[in-house]
Amino acid sequence: MRYSIALTFAVLLAVFVALAGCGRPSTNNAGSKSGMIQIKGSDTMVNLGQAWAEAYMKAHSTANVAVTGGGSGTGIAAMIQGMTDIAESSRPMKDKEIAQAKERGVNPVEHEVALDALSVIINPSNPVSKLTIDQLSDIFTGKITNWKQIGGADEEMVLLSRDKNSGSHVFFLEHVVRRGNDKGPEEYVQSALMMPSSEAIAGQVATDKGAIGYVGLGYVDPKKHKVVTVAKTAAGPFIEPSIETAIDHTYPISRPLYWYTNGQPKGEVKSLLDFVMSSEGQGIVDKLGFAPIKKA
Repeated sequence: MRYSIALTFAVLLAVFVALAGCGRPSTNNAGSKSGMIQIKGSDTMVNLGQAWAEAYMKAHSTANVAVTGGGSGTGIAAMIQGMTDIAESSRPMKDKEIAQAKERGVNPVEHEVALDALSVIINPSNPVSKLTIDQLSDIFTGKITNWKQIGGADEEMVLLSRDKNSGSHVFFLEHVVRRGNDKGPEEYVQSALMMPSSEAIAGQVATDKGAIGYVGLGYVDPKKHKVVTVAKTAAGPFIEPSIETAIDHTYPISRPLYWYTNGQPKGEVKSLLDFVMSSEGQGIVDKLGFAPIKKA
């Protein structure tokens, strides 16, 4: 009887371990062992990641790459937990995230793969054309609530932000709402609408006269959005977000876009990263409206 119980327990334990192993992709120092490369994270970058994956798989018939969004924080957490091979992020990892990773034996390695100009967009009917960082901070903290306060029409502002798990949310909070002081006390006003994606912000701005939001450069549609020029101070210069101003960093809200891996990439993951950094990979960055870090 004891032997039978012990045998049953051993079998059940083996099944449990096998199922646990099947429940997540196996990663080993940035070299996928599951046969599929998992990429997860930034919604700003998800279309870019999918375009890279499709082009890479077309050139490498045996490759299998899956890309999902969810936000930069989600991608970073997945990498820390061993649930993805690559985390896409539109912001740098935080010190606490790096510490959490190292506690789990994960060694995050940062790869800068593209550049972006986080663009402030309003409805095309809005007469306002330029804003300072201070004005944007006052808008998103609720000190300015009507467009007439900054030279526009008598129209209540509708504030659109990405949700808290988004790298764009964090970057805009630290560099605009808190005016470059990431430890500052300022927060988004409670009336700001936390949107699930860049597409959602872009869609509402296109139809709402009072709306103002921010999206990655690749989500701006000149037919549907008016892009606001931004200056660090009222003295200017007021700079338009563009590929050129992202590359030369003259636009005040320009930023790098990152991939994070556990350790230096190798195997298929390294091959994919090499493709991303190639002239063809950086050409895809340019084609999707973001700024390449290497001239294609």
